[in-house]
Amino acid sequence: MTEKRETLATSLGFLLVSAGCAVGLGNVWRFPYIVGKNGGALFVLLYVVFLLIFGLPMLTAEFAVGRASQRSVIGSYDVLTPNPGVYRWIAKLQLAANWLLMMFYATVAGWMLAYPTSLISGSWDLSEPGKHFGAFVSDPSMQIFWTIIVLMIGFGVCALGLKKGVENVTKKMMVTLFLLLIGLSCYVITLPGAENGISFYLKPSLEILQTRSLSQVIFEALGQSFFTLSLGIGSMSIFGSYTSRKYTLAGESAKIIAIDTFVAMMAGMIIFPACFAFGVNPGQGPSLIFVTLPEVFAQMPAGKWIGSAFFIFLALAALTTVIAVVENIIAMTMEVWKTSRTKAILVTAPLLIVLALPCALGFNTLAFITPLGAGSCILDLEDFLVSNIALPLGSLAFLIFCVSKRYWGWKNFLAEANTGSGLRLANGLRIYMTYILPTILLAVFLFSLIEKFKPAAPAEAEPAKEEVQQVATPEAVAQPTATEVTVPQQLPEAPAPQTP
Repeated sequence: MTEKRETLATSLGFLLVSAGCAVGLGNVWRFPYIVGKNGGALFVLLYVVFLLIFGLPMLTAEFAVGRASQRSVIGSYDVLTPNPGVYRWIAKLQLAANWLLMMFYATVAGWMLAYPTSLISGSWDLSEPGKHFGAFVSDPSMQIFWTIIVLMIGFGVCALGLKKGVENVTKKMMVTLFLLLIGLSCYVITLPGAENGISFYLKPSLEILQTRSLSQVIFEALGQSFFTLSLGIGSMSIFGSYTSRKYTLAGESAKIIAIDTFVAMMAGMIIFPACFAFGVNPGQGPSLIFVTLPEVFAQMPAGKWIGSAFFIFLALAALTTVIAVVENIIAMTMEVWKTSRTKAILVTAPLLIVLALPCALGFNTLAFITPLGAGSCILDLEDFLVSNIALPLGSLAFLIFCVSKRYWGWKNFLAEANTGSGLRLANGLRIYMTYILPTILLAVFLFSLIEKFKPAAPAEAEPAKEEVQQVATPEAVAQPTATEVTVPQQLPEAPAPQTP
């Protein structure tokens, strides 16, 4: 039996739940170190511009498919067009991508829960953060435990229902996240030397172009703008199906993008002033969070509590995405099997826990599996398939579906997107969304593959080899999504992990 479809109680709930899905580790982890790598404010400026001209229409398209069909992506295409054709297979691949995302995201989110727990309990005192991280990921029992905890939180919240669970809990998490962001940033900017970090972050400079080409900076900003909103696998369209037609979807999308950008920018306002205040290079890459920042916290007054608050903030950002994607998995299962929420959870929860175990064990027991070459791990493969394949191609599929006469079509899409009060899409955007935007999206997809598999420069080959021997961590960082999820590369600062 199929339960009556639920709806979100308020427009604010829709905004915060959708923003919670978009706000993830890509905002609060990847964004700051990519900004540091690309010279600060110039990258930030390009990122914001690209987010508006590319992210806004794509997010609107995905919401429109969900709201018009009143289904998850697995059933949307059949409802909106009499002949979905290849989209029946695309829907199945988008469903699979949600599962694949949670198979590795749960492990990374578990790290974010484990860190503040270790700090508050006193089992880690911020000394030797590289050694701590290496030992932690090398412990199979700890990896399995925290992965399961994250998934149980996600399914537990969703079991309470859409309004009482997903909406109510996510709203509280997002409010807490905002308060932590504001409080931490207000504290950090008062540190001596913090003004240099603020200047680096917010004052555009062309100095980075001496070491990186403008095209590299542009493509990285463009890629971050695409991937930060968790687009392409239906994790946003499901919340479109839960909302009313009171407001236009472009207007709602603009608000969600504003929230997403606010979180990313405020994360930078914590990290960059702190790094400059204590003389730390902000462009050190993924190790910034797990090795570099704990060293900074160790030098701060009350650093234990500042560090705990920061990692709680990271955990909340990760958990809001977990809850959103788990809800999407449950909704799709309910529609495919025409079953209740409770039964869908009883089937999907244990199955997803089992499927997440290979990633959790990929840094220890299964570390011998290197699917993308020496130094890689299971997480790298799963992350690559989602971030580099599923998200960009899924976004392209949504765009084509919305603008092509063969499927839903521009007129139907525009009518749905502009229903309600608020910001409207102009009919003149048709050529842009039909030809220009898909072309750019395809270019970003191909560029990301080239960057992923291009041979390492000879001078970099040997150091990379040494890094692999130093700590058992993933080889590569892809765009976190929901996606927006990323994990650390090799951490050359860390000594060899002490396996229990």
